[in-house]
Formats: sequence, structure tokens, C-alpha cells
Amino acid sequence: MSPQATNMELVKPDDKTKKLDPEKISEEITESDQKAFEEITRIDLNPKQVKQVITPLEVLTKQKSVLAVHWHPEYIPMELIKQRLETTFPHKQNELIIPTQHNQIMTYDNQYSGVEVDCYSKGFQRKVQLLLHFKSENLEDADVLKSMLSHTFEYRSSQLFELLDTLIDAQWADYRQLAAEGTGVGENVINFARMQSKKLYHHLEANDSKISRDIFKNRLIKDYIEAQRPFYPDNFINRVQVFVKSVKKIVKQNFSLTYFYRTSEIIEETRHIGGGIIVPHPEQFWPILLCDYDIDGYEVWNPQSQEYTEFLINVINRQNKSRGKVRKKLLLFMGDDTHMSEKVKDPTKIEASKYYRDIGVQPAWDDLSIRKSLIVGGFSREKMIEKYKSRLNA
Repeated sequence: MSPQATNMELVKPDDKTKKLDPEKISEEITESDQKAFEEITRIDLNPKQVKQVITPLEVLTKQKSVLAVHWHPEYIPMELIKQRLETTFPHKQNELIIPTQHNQIMTYDNQYSGVEVDCYSKGFQRKVQLLLHFKSENLEDADVLKSMLSHTFEYRSSQLFELLDTLIDAQWADYRQLAAEGTGVGENVINFARMQSKKLYHHLEANDSKISRDIFKNRLIKDYIEAQRPFYPDNFINRVQVFVKSVKKIVKQNFSLTYFYRTSEIIEETRHIGGGIIVPHPEQFWPILLCDYDIDGYEVWNPQSQEYTEFLINVINRQNKSRGKVRKKLLLFMGDDTHMSEKVKDPTKIEASKYYRDIGVQPAWDDLSIRKSLIVGGFSREKMIEKYKSRLNA
């Protein structure tokens, strides 16, 4: 590392409003660059962050049943999450709480385990996601599924490096230009994003064996650029973030899905070991409602999928009527889709759409506007906990 002055040192204490010129950014890794990387990849929690984790946004004293089968612990210790849940629902009497980390099986209470897996539906050529849940003891015979998940986890992590390559490598200049034209940014923004991506790539290579694999996500680029905000004009950093988001969209559109396992293969292996299967936020890939996969149910609401909740409930009601007495009925779920790492972020850097989610908090169960549809289908937290547990325990 060069001993040159750091970005932080260039901002004089008596002139905090002065910002660096983006045109003069150094290619050298500075001390502040290193600190920024360490900050965005740190997974150990300080006392303040521990308090943020164990302190819920609200305490729901009247809720007796807790159904939470779609949420992401990320790197937050499970014992802290348990404290948060105990505080959120002090009078709970009935619960089914199963974590669903992306492509990694995890357990909350050792009785049940879960995972959210990416897979590929060839029939309509889309990536879809499934929530898989298991009685934990059944996973002793899950070597094949675990191998499939490991492959998927590594492949999905590679998207970070594809995005970095697209922002850095000369061969992808046309993608960068396409994103620039779509967002109206100039060469200074493109060059800045490219330079910061080079630095992040260097950090990742130098620290590959030291950082958690859970950190290898696309949002690292966003976080690393955001860490530069104290040193450069806000409106400039805003334009850079818009440009990077546009490049990310292009990369995702061109990311090959054929390396994911097919949906039918994941379902077959899950059923082989007695697992349950739920389709989360199906409104993002409508054709899956018509595929007639061997699943247990659909998620009809979560904080990012609320527009078609009543419609989806009625779809499930109609499908259940047509199933007769032979085929098992579809169950109905609501997922809070909580990402626990959001709880430890600096309040000035939170993503509000994710920060205000909480495990087991799904107000749509009590929404009067859809209550009739739920009653017609015989759906409630209590009934879904009982029926899904019965299937997982069978």
C-alpha cells in the first residue's frame, strides 16, 4: 500500500464542506479505501449493533401464533435473533420459525431447517426461487441436495465478479456505454465507477481467505461506492450509484440461468427426503402458478409483494376446490422476507424497504380487506402452522 495521504486526510477539519474532485481520484489503494473495505465486510458486531439486533421495532403483545418461514439470518448470530423474537412476541404460544438463507441450509431451533434456493424453470425460461423446509433429522440423508445447494451458492456468488468484470474490463465497454446512455451520465461517472470497482476487486483478491463467503454479493459494489460519499459531492455519488445499478441490470439480464438446477430436480430431491416446498412472491414469475409443480403452497404476501394478495388467495381457493379429496390442498403463507443484516446498519445508510421488516410480522393476516377470502379458504396463522408441521413431521 502506498504511504501517500489518505482521502480522509485531504479533507481538512476546518473545511468539512470541501469535497475531492472525482477527476483526480488516485488509482492507489489508500488507507481510507482499506478502512472502507473492512467496514463493509465486517461481520462481528459491536455492543451498539448487538442492541440493535435484540431490540425489535415493535412489541406485539396480542399475537399468540408466530409463523415465519421466509427470512434471512445472514451473518447475525441465531441466539441474538432468538432474543429479538422473544421480545417481539412475549405471549406467543404457538410457533413455526424456520430460517431460509439463500442456498444455505440453516436451523433456528434444531427441530426444523430451511433454505431459499435459486433454480431454473425451463418451461418459461426464468429463474425462480423455492422455500424448502425440513425436519432437521431428515437432513442426515440429504447429501445430494446439499451438493446441489453448494453448487448454486458458488454460482450465485460468481455474479459479483461478473458485475465487477463488466465495470472494469475493456471487452465490456459496450455494456457500460449502454448503461451510461440509459442513465445520462458522463465519462467521469463511468471512470469513477470503474476505478472503485478495480479497488474492490483488489481488496477481494487480497482478502479472499479472510472474509466470510456470505459477503460475496452484488451489493458490495454499492456499499463500497457509498463509503466514498464523505469525500466526494453527494450528487456525483448518486449518479455513480444509478449508473452501477443500470450495469447490474444489464448483467443480470445476460447472466446464464442454465447453470442453475432445474426446478423439477430441486423438488424431486426435496421430496425424497421429506421436505416441504413453498413458492415465495409468485407475482414475480406468474407462469409458475400454471406449472402444477408438486408443492405445498404459495406465499401470497410479503413486504415487496403486496399488490396481488387477494387475487392470489382466490387463485389458491379455486385450485383447492378443483383438487377434490385425493390431492392434498395447497397451503397459504405470508413471508416477512426479513434480512437481519439491515438491523445493524448505520441509520443514515439503511434501505427503508428492508429495514422495517421483522421476523414473523405479517400484518396482512389481520387485514380486514382480505379477511373474507382467508376465511373462505380456511386460512389462518394457527391452521397453517398446524398443517405444515404435520406435513414436515410425516
